[in-house]
Amino acid sequence: MSYISLGDHEKRDMLEKIGVSSLEELFQSIPESIKLKHPLKVPGPLAEADLQAYFEDLAAKNLYPDYLSFLGGGTYAHFIPAVVDYLSSRGEFVSPYTPYQPEVSQGTLQVIFEFQTLMCQLTGMDIANASLYDGASGAAEAVLMASRLNRRTKVLTARSLHPHYRETILTYTRNLGIEIEEVGYLGSGQLNLEEMDTKLGEDVSVVIFQTPNFFGVVEDAAKISELAHAQKALSAAVVTEPVSLGILEGPGNLGVDIITGEAQSFGLPVSFGGPLLGFMACHKEFIRQLPGRIAGKTKDVEGKTGFVLTLSTREQHIRRERATSNICTNQALCMLRAAIYLETLGKEGLRELAWHNLQKAAYAREKLCALPGVKLRFSGNGFNEFVLEFPKAWSEIKTDLKAQGVIPGLGVEEYYPELKNCALVCVTEVHKKEDIDRFVSRLDEVLK
Repeated sequence: MSYISLGDHEKRDMLEKIGVSSLEELFQSIPESIKLKHPLKVPGPLAEADLQAYFEDLAAKNLYPDYLSFLGGGTYAHFIPAVVDYLSSRGEFVSPYTPYQPEVSQGTLQVIFEFQTLMCQLTGMDIANASLYDGASGAAEAVLMASRLNRRTKVLTARSLHPHYRETILTYTRNLGIEIEEVGYLGSGQLNLEEMDTKLGEDVSVVIFQTPNFFGVVEDAAKISELAHAQKALSAAVVTEPVSLGILEGPGNLGVDIITGEAQSFGLPVSFGGPLLGFMACHKEFIRQLPGRIAGKTKDVEGKTGFVLTLSTREQHIRRERATSNICTNQALCMLRAAIYLETLGKEGLRELAWHNLQKAAYAREKLCALPGVKLRFSGNGFNEFVLEFPKAWSEIKTDLKAQGVIPGLGVEEYYPELKNCALVCVTEVHKKEDIDRFVSRLDEVLK
């Protein structure tokens, strides 16, 4: 809907309806000392053609209109088929809200059901919910869910879990009496299993880790789960790059109890960091503690297939003290795009996409590590991200390459002081061989 401002007569009618004579009277509670007494210093209105020309002139000032970016670390640039944009922009889906009335929400409910089914197939789990806000809140919800399940109050978090996710977990649990303790990583980049085993005890509720982790290294989910289960704790895996599930075994098939993460890679552009699409899947016996909602498939009195909200444990639907979460969105439009994307690619298409990511990252890693002084920081097996250590200050490298139109990766020293002059480099199917070679060539010049 386009924005059309109110006319003077409409404003008068509204003021009269609420019993005030003017806008000044309406806002009389605002102290005079903080009211703006002069017009804002903004230019006046422009004709549509002039406004378009103005923004075109601004865009022309960009030194590099299309940066070559190798950023990852939680959001990933992938090719999005045109069908995703076309179908998700149809009028039927423009404003998909919570499907309270199944008789008028069959399309939305079916999309939710299909999304849940797809996430179960990918993760190897029994059930999946109808999405969370993002991967970070999903990780925090997994911790809270585990604590509700076993009534324990200590959580082991992998230091190789995304730093923003770890901060979010701390924020969620700060006033709930839940203790958070980190477990370090090895030279391989994987979780230190010996340290984890030492810190496990009868008070540990869950071990939460990321795979592939923040360093791009694939964790041994089966061994982590085995050690956790030996102390009757749960294991929770976070997946921020779900394209990896096209080639890696679903964590649910490796003994993991709760799987959560970020599904942005499935048909959502990076868009300066959002909107994102959190997901969660788990064993069916945990269903009563699963946050969000679940759509189910059934038959009506005439025997026709129908879709309904089977379970919704958020505070809007049940007594607040029994709610599992205050999540108040179903992320329907983002989820719709993910479902269209996955069903467009299919099982073989997703496997091929994952293979392209794996191969291109391997090529980039080999070429970059051949440069003088550049080292691969971790030895563990990875997917489409890897950490490199450079022979000079990362801040200088980043500045010099950015001036040439290349964003070389994400500096990690800010989050891991021990990883000095290190950066996380991400390569996906959108990077052509020529792009990688250009990056290598420019980096070679900068290092000389």
